[in-house]
Amino acid sequence: MSATAPQIFAEISTAAPPGPPRILMRRAVVLGGSMAGLMAARVLSDHAEEVLIVERDPTEGAGPRPGVPQGTQVHALLPAGQIQLERWFPGFTADAIAAGAPDFGRHDGKVFINDELRTVPDPPPARPVLITTRPFLEHQVRVHVLARENVRMVFGRAEGLLLREGGVRGATYVPEGAEEPVEVEADFVVDAMGRSSRLGDWLEADGWPRAPMRRMPIKLNYASALFERDESVSDAWVAITQTTPGPGRVPRIGGVLSVEGDRWLMLVAGYDEDRPSRDTAEYAERCRKYFPSMFGDIAEKGRMIGGVITYHQADSRRRDYHAVDRLPAGLIAAGDAVASFNPVYGQGMTSAMLHASCLSAWLQTGPDVAGEPPRAYFDKVRVIVDAAWQISTFADLGLPHITDGQPRGYKLIRWASELITRASMRDEQTCRRLNSVTAMETHPAELAKPGVVLRALRLRLLGRI
Repeated sequence: MSATAPQIFAEISTAAPPGPPRILMRRAVVLGGSMAGLMAARVLSDHAEEVLIVERDPTEGAGPRPGVPQGTQVHALLPAGQIQLERWFPGFTADAIAAGAPDFGRHDGKVFINDELRTVPDPPPARPVLITTRPFLEHQVRVHVLARENVRMVFGRAEGLLLREGGVRGATYVPEGAEEPVEVEADFVVDAMGRSSRLGDWLEADGWPRAPMRRMPIKLNYASALFERDESVSDAWVAITQTTPGPGRVPRIGGVLSVEGDRWLMLVAGYDEDRPSRDTAEYAERCRKYFPSMFGDIAEKGRMIGGVITYHQADSRRRDYHAVDRLPAGLIAAGDAVASFNPVYGQGMTSAMLHASCLSAWLQTGPDVAGEPPRAYFDKVRVIVDAAWQISTFADLGLPHITDGQPRGYKLIRWASELITRASMRDEQTCRRLNSVTAMETHPAELAKPGVVLRALRLRLLGRI
């Protein structure tokens, strides 16, 4: 009997140590040294004699990279992502704290939905919660990956693939400071080039089919700023607020994170024509007018470090490699090169880590990587992508500027979803179930169980929510 999607999800998201190393290839090349590429390289270090990462941006320290334009914005490492980091790098959390990640010993974050504060207390975490900037966290992962003896990184621009005899035999890249591409022979290549991946163009030019792409036009507008953390201004540690679409409500998202360097990183976001600007006065006015009080306090009284930085993402997108009828052997894609979601749900980095665990689960079966199309890998990735896509895009279907694409039964499902969300603000059991799904620890099917909806409905009928 075939495993169900929830069973596959549980297998991939496990905290259990990975299987023993087993060499299946001579050299693997990873195109892209962001989170997805780094995690893929870590997995491949157990199965290749040599792993070469080709990264476009010279990486020194924990600063933002040009190739990650949203890197200065708020990024959330979901609990499932931290579990995977500990799985692949035992002791990672302690190492990150020793390197400067904040450790406040707190778990009392504030959550607001439509201006209502969630009263259910957060349960004590199993380990310190990693809350950092994206550049800091990525740097810590890079340090751990490059400590592997058989992994190295070179800087340059990926230019194409070496394709022959039904599979990939390497890749080409232009080294930093050079003009001519060089060829690198390899048994296995990973596309970790992000949303703007050119893999489809390269495959199509060689006669292979392009993976079909789906898009959701979210039209998200971000604005983030760093502030010195000051208890006299606010005692905020972590605060998340969301105004959902509805009568008389304009959908918005906000977040305050206490990050390394004793700083706050604060984000406000809107959709479509609701655009935060780089103007500091407008930013402060928006924080005070549309968000909980700590946002206005920090924006008006806190000392800003640098300026306000904006970012726009037009859509969520996914490339369905599982639907392609012909795939070259020895080639996979991971991370945003497969799917990138509305970033307000924090799924990007965690999905990349789960894709790496999909790669591990496939390689542990001992496949012929140079002669066998990686369908089993993409089938596992599909489960992870489907789960994240379901969570994020279903919520986004309610945005006023998205007028089509709603599936059959959408209104009923949305009613049940809103009921569960409201129950989670007051009921501990419902809150735990919902948090487990949004944290990508559990498959969304958990929320479709009749008992979850019936419990929320009973609480509503009793007037408790």
